Amino acid sequence: MPKCQLEANAVPPNMEQPIYTTRAHVFQIDPTTKKNWVPASKQAVTVSYFYDSTRNSYRIISVDACKVIINSTITPNMTFTKTSQKFGQWADSRANTVFGLGFASEQQLAKFAEKFQEVKEAAKLAKDKSQDKAETSSNHSQESGRETPSAGQASSINGTDDEKISHVGPEAAVLQSENERLKSEVEQSNTNAKKWETELQTLRENNARLVDALQESSANVESWKKQLAACKEESDALRKKIAELEAQCQEASQEKQKNAQLGVRVQELEAELRDKEQELENLRKQAEIIPQLMAECESVTEKLQAAEVKNGELDGRIGLLQVDIDDSRQKQGNMKGELKKFMDILDGKIDELHEFRQGLSKLGVDN
Repeated sequence: MPKCQLEANAVPPNMEQPIYTTRAHVFQIDPTTKKNWVPASKQAVTVSYFYDSTRNSYRIISVDACKVIINSTITPNMTFTKTSQKFGQWADSRANTVFGLGFASEQQLAKFAEKFQEVKEAAKLAKDKSQDKAETSSNHSQESGRETPSAGQASSINGTDDEKISHVGPEAAVLQSENERLKSEVEQSNTNAKKWETELQTLRENNARLVDALQESSANVESWKKQLAACKEESDALRKKIAELEAQCQEASQEKQKNAQLGVRVQELEAELRDKEQELENLRKQAEIIPQLMAECESVTEKLQAAEVKNGELDGRIGLLQVDIDDSRQKQGNMKGELKKFMDILDGKIDELHEFRQGLSKLGVDN
């Protein structure tokens, strides 16, 4: 497998150790619009804090597929801002960009922000210590410069020639050796002074760059605020768009359910249509025997008409019979009345005969 070719100063040396590591999606601000986010990684990658013990500095480094996507040195002027529950960003004036990190949870974002604040405070302490050290070095170099003439004067008094040494006593030899020692110390002091002056100049240059970066950051604060407001508006618009898409998805799922129901209904209608076609075929077969049924129907109609005529005649006869029956009933009633009268008369006669018989019987007894 080929080795990754990384840019210079991207891979931390041995003295630079990781102090915190997490995973997140990396974004950078679009350099053209300064508003939109451009994804720097296709997926979540490792993001680490590194501490350099020799330089007493802190860096945030992230590498994706042999490509360095974050190489940001933490300075006291930097600020990590949480723009949402799972997203945060910070501006790097040296890289002239704004980095954004999207985390999987709020806890990871909170931990990264807490670590950023700790590293920022540590970088501020380191900067203060370096300034104190630079001032101390400057004072020490000035004192060394003031001591140099006295050392030169001692050298001129004691001399350095072998001839003088050969003509002087033991005390002069001691002074000569002390003079040599002082010379070496002065040379070492001059060397240290030059090194400290170089370091001081470097610190001044760094301080000037930091001041420029601070001024640039101050100048860019308003633009960053506008960018942040634009990002928030864009985020709100995206959230509304997502809500609309979710509603559309729900409508699409409902349409799918309706389509499924309609498919079932179509199958049912097709089955009904087949049944209707079969019924129509049966009707067509039955239609073939309709003429015969019509002939039979006509004969039945004629018979029915004849039956209706006979029925009318019978109704007339029944009416006459009903009249006869009424007359018979009336006559029967009359006969019953007369019969009743006759029976009453007969009963009277029977009573008279009975009385007559009783009279006869009484007469016979008497006789």
